[in-house]
Amino acid sequence: MAQAESVGGDLQLVHLTKMFATFTAVDDLNLVIPKGSFFALLGPSGCGKTTTLRMVAGLEEPTSGQIMIGEKDISFERPYRRPVNTVFQSYALFPHLDIFENVAFGLRRRKVKEVKSQVEAILSLVELDGFARRMPAQLSGGQQQRVALARALINKPEVLLLDEPLGALDLKLRRQMQIELKRIQVEVGITFVHVTHDQEEAMTMADTIAVMNGGKVEQMGSPTELYENPRTTFVANFLGQSNLISGKVFERSDDLGVELYGNRIRVPRSRTSSNSDSLWVGVRPEKINITLADRPIPAANVIPGVVTDASYIGVSTQYLVKTAWSEELMVFEQNLLNSGARPGDSVNLSWDPAHTFALDANQDVDAGVEVPEADS
Repeated sequence: MAQAESVGGDLQLVHLTKMFATFTAVDDLNLVIPKGSFFALLGPSGCGKTTTLRMVAGLEEPTSGQIMIGEKDISFERPYRRPVNTVFQSYALFPHLDIFENVAFGLRRRKVKEVKSQVEAILSLVELDGFARRMPAQLSGGQQQRVALARALINKPEVLLLDEPLGALDLKLRRQMQIELKRIQVEVGITFVHVTHDQEEAMTMADTIAVMNGGKVEQMGSPTELYENPRTTFVANFLGQSNLISGKVFERSDDLGVELYGNRIRVPRSRTSSNSDSLWVGVRPEKINITLADRPIPAANVIPGVVTDASYIGVSTQYLVKTAWSEELMVFEQNLLNSGARPGDSVNLSWDPAHTFALDANQDVDAGVEVPEADS
């Protein structure tokens, strides 16, 4: 199937707020989701992402603000009058109808005449040719999720909302479906808005991710931008893992000279989101080289330490290295490299200055690390 043109326009959330009694679930949210894009709302339970999606779907009414698709205000339209469909984690298939009739249900309600050709085309798109007369109970979880997707897409919505759609699948199948969902989105050209708490899922599929926390967007950008250059400690910790070290600026030139407990390193200005002299200096664990103390150091930024733990996990070995100031830093070393470091060894941790980022020290260093369970 050739890539289709998305109809309608951008999905715009304008000063969108939702309050439940005295609790603000979504707080003055402003987003523009481009027509035809794959957009992810990412965040922990309780951050407001599902409430945002339910407002777009018409399942919750905004306390204030607007929801626009192109020039049309749908803020208070009934759900069935919106050019929006939702795919839920639970599939919600009709158990007494076969796959063909599950997918055709919306068309038959609208009294569409050409049902057969449309159902066959959409089942082909989701790679379920030959499954039309099977019952839902005869399908695997991944196949049932494809049926739910086909049933939503056949109505040709301008926006498809995906509410944790892969949460009930096992890890291997979830990864396969991530690739399939992205392929389908590219083919149909419809705006997909995907709500998830799974960082890998969002990064695998989305063109743009909005990381939410406390009803607000902490940072929005491409997966690469968010991962490589987080602007808050919450994003640095929630999206992957980060080593965050307290530092003081001692020089400002083309880049920053920062002292970390007596160790002097460089940080690019373009990766520094604060003008303060007190910073959290960050580096991702996989960006760090680990070498035994008596061997040449391969990169410019260096911190010595002692290995306290080494865990072999197949694709890499994960090290904990204790610094002179007693902070443990995490290092992921691809097993192809094999430094030979063992617990108790003195080592040097080094990394390219270009892989360093710096955040304002007034932020909570543990933000995003452990988030209490709550309804979202």
